[in-house]
This record gives sequence, C-alpha cells and structure tokens, in this order.
Amino acid sequence: MESLKVLIPTDFSVQAEYAYLMVKKLEEKIPVEIHFIHVLGVPDTVTMDKNGNIQTCGEISVDYVVSQKIIAERKLNNLKTLYGSDIQSHLELGKLTDKIVSYAQSNHFDLIVMGTKGSWGLKEKLSGSETQMIARQSTVPLLSLMCDRSDLIIEHILLVHDFSNPKNENLALLHKLIKAFHTKVHLLQISKDTSDKHKSSIMSQMDEFALANHISNFEMHVLNDTDVENGVIHFNQMQEMDIICIGTHGKGGLFHHSATEKLINHLFKPIISYHLKN
Repeated sequence: MESLKVLIPTDFSVQAEYAYLMVKKLEEKIPVEIHFIHVLGVPDTVTMDKNGNIQTCGEISVDYVVSQKIIAERKLNNLKTLYGSDIQSHLELGKLTDKIVSYAQSNHFDLIVMGTKGSWGLKEKLSGSETQMIARQSTVPLLSLMCDRSDLIIEHILLVHDFSNPKNENLALLHKLIKAFHTKVHLLQISKDTSDKHKSSIMSQMDEFALANHISNFEMHVLNDTDVENGVIHFNQMQEMDIICIGTHGKGGLFHHSATEKLINHLFKPIISYHLKN
C-alpha cells in the first residue's frame, strides 16, 4: 500500500495537536511516516552545525540561543513520550515559513499538515497567517485545519477549480485519499454567468478534467456566487463536505488576493492546498 511522508510543524500549541490528530485520522487507512519540525526563529547570522553547536556574529547571545535550543529539544522529546517512539522530530534555525517550506521540499515530503488560528482584518492584509504563507510558497501540498477533526469521516472531498482549461494537475495526494478512503470527489466551479449554455460548457470541461486526472467517482456542480470564497462557503452549507481541495498559483499578498489563502484563514474545514501547473 502507498504510504505518506508527513511533516507537522509545531510550536507545541493546541493547533499542532489538531494537526497530529488529523494525521492519525489519515493513518487509519494509509501508512504514515510522521515527522515533527520546530523552528527557532533567529536571524540568518545564527547558524547550527551538524553537531548542534551554535554560532552567531554577535548581535544575539549564543547562550540565549543555546538555552532556547535546549528547551525546544526537551519539548520535542516529550512528543515521543506522548505519541510514541515511531515519530521523528527535527529542530531547525531560521525564518519559520522559509525553513518549513525548504525542509519539506528538500526532504521530499508528500504532505505538510498544520493547525492554524486563521487570520482576519488588518493582520491578514499585512502579513497573513504562517499557514497561508506556507500554502503560497510550498510545492508540497498543505493540509490545514482550525480545530479538532479526530471524528472526521472522509467520504466527500470538494475539488474547487477553474475548469476552463482542463489538464492533468498535481493531484497525487488526492488520488491516495480516494484510493484509501473510497471518497467521492465533488467538482465545483464558481461562476457569475447563470446561463444554461455556460453551465453546460463548464460541465463538459469538468468531464475532460476528470478524464485527464483519472477521477472516476465524481459529481459535478456549478454555483453562481460573488466570488470563490463565498461560493465554497455557501456550497458547503448546502452539501456538507469533509475536506476542501483547492489549487493555488502561489501568488498572494496586499495587491493579489488568493481565494485559497482566504479559505485557509476563514473556513472551519480541513483544506488541502496544492500548486497548480503553469
């Protein structure tokens, strides 16, 4: 059976616990190799060698970094007491989002799983949540969630997409979930055009997309709404989905609004984000 290599970034908060519980839910059907990573946020001038020795250029105390490192290592070791010796843990130094993204990609993880507190208002506009930033940067798919989903039954996955250019996408993770949980995929496009002709055209493109991506057990939906975020929220109110799957072009920020990042910050559902092919 295919397995998953999963990275859980942790700050030892309840959100990281949510992420672990979600991974254990996946482990009910898929063999999972679980890795925790904790990042000590320090300037680039602080480095750690293979033996764990700390070096700095003087702007930050070596003793301070060492003391923080010892505390973090103790907490990482406690995770093995809590969750078992099979889990692996890693300590890295640097900028949180950059380090998680580079570590996941360079070590060939299949999935990053993160609990998030979300982000609203001015904070979202200026910086956004760390989870949102990782979704933007990471080529490794990200599964994010805001609360405990240990009771989740994975039967229906909502795949939100613009089907106007049907082609093969980066859906390896989705296929593993479909195979393991025998899920039905619901293809959804949000549209402002309400004409029957337009809806029929989208349905035809959905069929092409499903064929190109080897998806056989699916339903097609076209919903009229103001934007993708509201459309997904309203669709989920009408038809309860278990997981939302949505692609991103890796753009976002103050001058570019990403529907994927908005959903990560606002929707109380597990969300899988993946990078779309260019």
